[in-house]
Amino acid sequence: MTDLHPDDARPAAGADTPAAELRGITKRFGPVLAVDGVDLVLERGTVHAVVGENGAGKSTLMSVLYGLQRPDAGAVLRNGRELRLRSPLDAIDAGLGMVHQHFRLFGSLTVAENVVYRAEPGRWGVYDRRAAEQRVTELAGRFGLDVDPSARVDTLPLGVRQRVEILKALHRQAEVLILDEPTAVLTPGEVDSLFAVVRSMAAQGTTVALVTHKVREVLEATDRVTVLRDGVVSARLETARTTAGEIVEAMIGRGLKPAVNPRGAVSGEPVLEVSDLRLAAAPGAAGVHGVSLQVRPGEVVGIAGVSGNGQREVVESVLGLRSPDGGSVLLHGQDLAGLGVRERRGRGIAYVPEDRPGMGTAASLSVADNLALGHHRTPPLGSRARLSPRAVRAQAGELVRRLGVKTAGVNAPLASLSGGNAQKVVLARELHHEAPLLVVEQPTQGVDVGAGEEIHRLLLDYRARGGAVLLVSYEISELRALADRVLVMLDGVVTADLDAADATEEVLGAAMVHATRPDDGSSRAGS
Repeated sequence: MTDLHPDDARPAAGADTPAAELRGITKRFGPVLAVDGVDLVLERGTVHAVVGENGAGKSTLMSVLYGLQRPDAGAVLRNGRELRLRSPLDAIDAGLGMVHQHFRLFGSLTVAENVVYRAEPGRWGVYDRRAAEQRVTELAGRFGLDVDPSARVDTLPLGVRQRVEILKALHRQAEVLILDEPTAVLTPGEVDSLFAVVRSMAAQGTTVALVTHKVREVLEATDRVTVLRDGVVSARLETARTTAGEIVEAMIGRGLKPAVNPRGAVSGEPVLEVSDLRLAAAPGAAGVHGVSLQVRPGEVVGIAGVSGNGQREVVESVLGLRSPDGGSVLLHGQDLAGLGVRERRGRGIAYVPEDRPGMGTAASLSVADNLALGHHRTPPLGSRARLSPRAVRAQAGELVRRLGVKTAGVNAPLASLSGGNAQKVVLARELHHEAPLLVVEQPTQGVDVGAGEEIHRLLLDYRARGGAVLLVSYEISELRALADRVLVMLDGVVTADLDAADATEEVLGAAMVHATRPDDGSSRAGS
């Protein structure tokens, strides 16, 4: 490869020269071949989707393009010239930008301070706040990104924070922008706004690489599609000439068989009953104001809403991670006040957290050990004094086979698994013991369509066996596919309580951003 002098980092190129290109990229992680000789051409002024199952290689490929990983073989080209990217700083110098799924912003700084970071305007070392805010205002206006440059980032909703990330990249003069799963935590309205911005950027010459597993978004927002499967390209498609079925089949090697959800009448006493739950707002946490809900046997109750509107606080109160200021949480009619997490799990609460790397798993432990977590003190896995490695391995082998977890073996570290397979491990562990109540947050976040299909089927099978499910999801399509009832939370209040038949995308989307129902204008404060 040839190093480019900084002055040559963005060489001029003809209109027919691709904005960026990957040729023959190969990358191994130990014995695992993550990407095998992949070519990718990003034409200037287009939106190019890179899709595939978890573990297909798309994240690795984008990490190579942005200088986060060095390839074992192959070349990265920019405007027809080969680059040696030693870090993301080299990629930025070459006109590449990336907006990560988990935002990398300074919450205590303003929008403008985040956008101009490392390139602050000023004289003699004195920061010029007015000039910075003017820069951001002009840039935001050019691309239709509505932001207040003087607002502190930690006061902003997630959709606006994402705009700040995009503005950061554009301020650095990114001509090729990688968007990694950009709609994971956005409302339907925010998704529409994002794609309007993406189309505006492409119309003004910016090239966008959209990394996603959501086929509908591919069809709505892109010009071309590259599909990866098992580290190689399985299809190159023009969006206008393809279908959702063709993309899915290229991703997973077969067509989808969506889980059937035969909703029926729900009866019986509530498994979970939350009454008038109240929590004062705390730094970094939302308040909860009089939330009530019930979940019965054989019922999935979904909670919709933009992240940060009190859903997590409700879940933590149910689990015993947080003590409410008022109200009650009952399991099978028994008050759980004063009981900790372990005692509540012992009484029959299973939990699949949103933060699976931080709360649901131990990445350095084996798959087998992760499948035993939380139950390692009970037969047949062990007792207070002794763990049975043989029983742990036997259980792990059974669960890995049953759920089709792709792993080198039950003794492999969990860190070696893709996100979708790690999610299957958590779900397998929590479902295996047939707890009467399952609390699950974002069950398919970051998971490809094939794994998502399997996870949905597992949850519906659990419900069919009489399990009660409290489901928190940002995905309206997921809530509509799984839930018997949907509650919507906004600012710590339940703004809508809907039967599945009434939970249309329009009604749910409106309730997620307004405290009144769009059909009749009435306000709902509880269930």
